[in-house]
Amino acid sequence: MPALEIGRPAPDFTLPGVTVVDGHAQHRHFSLRDMRGAPVVLAFYPADNSAACTAQLCSYQSELAGFEALGAQVWGISRQDATSHESFAARQGLSFPLLADEKGDVVEQYGVNMFGIGTRRSIFLIDADGVLRWKHVALVGVRFQSAARIQEQLRMLDARGDAGAVRDDAAS
Repeated sequence: MPALEIGRPAPDFTLPGVTVVDGHAQHRHFSLRDMRGAPVVLAFYPADNSAACTAQLCSYQSELAGFEALGAQVWGISRQDATSHESFAARQGLSFPLLADEKGDVVEQYGVNMFGIGTRRSIFLIDADGVLRWKHVALVGVRFQSAARIQEQLRMLDARGDAGAVRDDAAS
């Protein structure tokens, strides 16, 4: 599948997911098209409960108020099922949605499929109109984009109506 282009509509999808708030799990389906009017940060990650993914998602959780102040929602997406996500979110205190792409269809659509069974650590910033404005797709490794870097892109989106059409594909 060809790489997604900055400035083009982001592929729409609907996935089952879970949000854990105050220890209570709320299961539902999440559709990107339903987010029109607000930016969305799609955080693709390889696996629940792995050291690097836990560090990544917990760092986004600790900065969640900053994302919300910029009007953005954060969605974590991986290939595990919603039951795994619920356990992971509850254990780590994650309150943003974790979506289950068990078949890997969305991972494939976004070009972050790794060897047919995994997911590359990746961030996609979708604007309020459903347009891809910024992305970072890790080649290998455990490094991830910081909340501060993603929020910087969100501020640029808010200030200019785009995120500078930056494509940030760095090996990590």
